[in-house]
Amino acid sequence: MGLDALPRPVAVVVGAGGVLGAAHVGVGYALEQRGFVPDMIIGTSVGALNGAIAAAHPDRAAPWLDHVWTQLRRREVYPLGYLSSRASVFTDRGLRRLIGRAELPSRIEELTIPFTAVAMDLGTGAPALLDRGDLESALLASAAIPGMLPPVERAGRTLVDGGVIAYVPVLAALRAGAASVVVVSTGPESVAPRPIGRRLRAGAVAARAGTLLLRHQIERDLREVSRHVPTVVLPTGIETWPAPWDFGHSQRLISTAAGSAGRFLDGLRIDGPGLYRLDGPPPTAGSAGGAPFSSAVEAGL
Repeated sequence: MGLDALPRPVAVVVGAGGVLGAAHVGVGYALEQRGFVPDMIIGTSVGALNGAIAAAHPDRAAPWLDHVWTQLRRREVYPLGYLSSRASVFTDRGLRRLIGRAELPSRIEELTIPFTAVAMDLGTGAPALLDRGDLESALLASAAIPGMLPPVERAGRTLVDGGVIAYVPVLAALRAGAASVVVVSTGPESVAPRPIGRRLRAGAVAARAGTLLLRHQIERDLREVSRHVPTVVLPTGIETWPAPWDFGHSQRLISTAAGSAGRFLDGLRIDGPGLYRLDGPPPTAGSAGGAPFSSAVEAGL
């Protein structure tokens, strides 16, 4: 009926989002509480870090990530770089420390669940699908926000944040042979844009354009993949997102996403390829007893 009806192999796809990745943890709780274990995990940027931890500890990742996210502060993740550095504003020391504390194996192949980190080749603009070799460099590359964190040299390529080209890397899941996809995405880029005011400042115009650009990429990729396989997009239920550098809202993001994703999963019905997601207001307690969440919801029926 729900997750059990998804054709195997099932890929969990974890999108980008920086500090908003705390919502991944809430969705992870909902999946773990229902005994769901995917056959592969594919992540971009912060989704690669969260996804690698889930791939290493598939039965206990959410509580560990909960503790990490609720203790994080900006200076731990984005410490200022040295004045001599011209490649980025921040160093990757903070990310290296986080990765080091995550009890991860040294190589991607040693993870319990097959895992791919998605980065972008800065030379060609092509996606770099990192599914073997050194795990730390793969995670650093996938999260290397251009200009903010240093690029990573790996196998003769200069790699940066995969969110530039695959903010929600569902196409990589299809290429990896997934017969169905469960999408964990976050942020305002993943929801329908709200009406804009008549007067916007320059910063707001730029932010709006960037959000719409990412949303277009996400929607294009979701629709392409859902033509071939069942594609479930789990809701977070979050309507008010914090600033990208504000780690003080992690507990709210985790708890809200856990409840919303759980209610959605309890009402999920799978019936062949299609886009299964909740459009409109987040589900509230008691709503799972209504109409099943299916591709009919996506079509507005």
